[in-house]
Amino acid sequence: MRRRLIVTGRVQGVYYRDWFVARMRALGVSGWVRNRADGSVEALVECPEHLIEAVIATARQGSPPSRVDEVAVSVDASDEPLEGFHRRSTA
Repeated sequence: MRRRLIVTGRVQGVYYRDWFVARMRALGVSGWVRNRADGSVEALVECPEHLIEAVIATARQGSPPSRVDEVAVSVDASDEPLEGFHRRSTA
C-alpha cells in the first residue's frame, strides 16, 4: 500500500524529518520524507495495509518540538521504486 502524506503545522526546523525516518525504519516502511518550500513536509510511504494507520498516526504525532496541524493523505499510483526509508532534499 502506497500513500503520499502532506504534513502541515510547525514541522520544519524541529527535527521532524529525522524523527519520522527513524520511526518508519523501525516499522519496516519504505519511502522518503522531505521539506517543501511552502513550509510543509511531504512523505511517500509504502507498507503492508495493516501498518498504514500506524504510519498516519505517527505522522500526526510528530517529533517532540513539532506541532502537527494536519496530515493530508492521498493514494500514490507512481511506480517509483522504494527501498528503505530516507530523507530527500527540499522540493
